[in-house]
Amino acid sequence: MRNVITILFVLLSVAGCASLSGPPLLPGDSIDTVKLKLGTPTASYSAGQEQLLEYATGPMGQTTWMAHIGADGRLTRLEQVLTGEKFATIKVGSATHEDVLRAVGRPAEKSFLPLRDFEVWSYRYKEAGVWNSMMHVHFDRAGVVQMMQNGPDPMYEERRFFR
Repeated sequence: MRNVITILFVLLSVAGCASLSGPPLLPGDSIDTVKLKLGTPTASYSAGQEQLLEYATGPMGQTTWMAHIGADGRLTRLEQVLTGEKFATIKVGSATHEDVLRAVGRPAEKSFLPLRDFEVWSYRYKEAGVWNSMMHVHFDRAGVVQMMQNGPDPMYEERRFFR
C-alpha cells in the first residue's frame, strides 16, 4: 500500500509541474502566449497596473509561479514566489489576506486556531532551496497578519512510530 501511495504522489507531483515545462516564456510575450504555454492560471490578482497570473502546484507542490503582466498585456517577468525571501516581504501587523495572495498566492492548507482566534494559511516550500518546510501565516479576525512561523513540512517527516 505504501508503494502505491508513493507512486501516486510522484505522478501527481510530475503532473503539477508539467504545465511549466514547455517552451520558455520571454519578457514581452503576450498574455495569450503566457496562457497558451502555461495553461489556465489557478488564480489572477490585480496589483496596481499589473495583473498577476498564479500557477500554483499545491496543495502538495512546493512552487507557485507568478506571471507578472504589465498594463500593455505583456509579460514583464515570471517569478517562483514560494521562497524565504518572498515570505520576508510580508509585513506582520499590516499585510492583509489580499497582500499575502498577491505575494505568494493561495495556501496549500487553511486552518483555525480557536485559542488564539487566528486563521492560519500554510505554504509548502523548500527553505533555502533545500529543506522541505512549511510557512504558517497567522491572521487575526480583521484579516491582518499577526505572526509567521516556519518549520519542517510534516508530509516529509520520518514516521518512526506509525507503520
